[in-house]
Amino acid sequence: MIIFEWLNNQLLKMEWLYNLVTLLVQNIFGLDVNSKLGSSIHFFIYDVIKIFILLSVLIFMISYIQSFFPPERTRKILGKFNGISANILAALLGTVTPFCSCSSIPLFIGFTSAGLPIGVTFSFLISSPLVDLASVILLASVFNWKIAIAYVVVGIVLAVIGGSIISKLKLEEYVEPFVYSNKMLEAEQEELTAMNRIGFAKEQVLDIIQKVWLYILIGVGIGAAIHNWIPESVITALLGQDKWYSVLLATFVGIPMYADIFGTLPIAEALVLKGVGLGTALSFMMGVTALSLPSIIMLKKVVKPKLLGIFIGIVTIGILLIGYTFNTFSYLFI
Repeated sequence: MIIFEWLNNQLLKMEWLYNLVTLLVQNIFGLDVNSKLGSSIHFFIYDVIKIFILLSVLIFMISYIQSFFPPERTRKILGKFNGISANILAALLGTVTPFCSCSSIPLFIGFTSAGLPIGVTFSFLISSPLVDLASVILLASVFNWKIAIAYVVVGIVLAVIGGSIISKLKLEEYVEPFVYSNKMLEAEQEELTAMNRIGFAKEQVLDIIQKVWLYILIGVGIGAAIHNWIPESVITALLGQDKWYSVLLATFVGIPMYADIFGTLPIAEALVLKGVGLGTALSFMMGVTALSLPSIIMLKKVVKPKLLGIFIGIVTIGILLIGYTFNTFSYLFI
């Protein structure tokens, strides 16, 4: 237990980096880390470096695993299952694909055109941007393992339930006709060598870092501002755990934004430290990652308004229920 705690503190929370940045701020910048300016600079440098280190390592590992599950192979695996078991498997496969909601949509088109039930593809579409293996580690590094595991579990449950409801409603006619005519090429996947997989993983790291670095800097910057410059009384007045509308407000504030969990985590961390409910912070993260406005606009190109509305409604209600549940039982996690 002591060894696990030490590894958790040094490898995930990176206490060594925290102490190093403290020395940097005090001795190089000549600032007191307890002052607003010194604390903001410390928060920014420490979180940026920590997130980029964890992100690079985790995306490399996840991409190596993902190299065994290209879209065609994933589609064939899903095609062997029916009913809720297919929804569960689709949600689980979504956790090993580090895609944002927009990049998941081409896979949704490919899976649907290849004949998979739309409920199964929606389970994948919900799970892929919302939950991935990297989010488990990053959440554990910011909060703790109980919160990280609980977040992943409720994310997968939401994906399974959402996809199952859409399956039961028989909404295939509300997918645009061109999706079904856009047949996926039935090509055999070339077997990759270990070096090919390593090369693929390196490319994925560079590609994802290039896509998210700005959002990370913005997210950490906002987190530093919330943590050190916005009075706790102001934040709790708007999003305090005693406010019944806090989860609702956080969810709908997150929807117009376009980021991923890596950019929203520092904001959620700062909000929780300021007294905002855990469920409220997680609802904000889920709103940003699962219901971002750009992804909704893209999805509107491939499904008709009724199906789009049902999808948004299911995910929104799920996020709200998750947020209020976490707020109610936050004492079990913190």
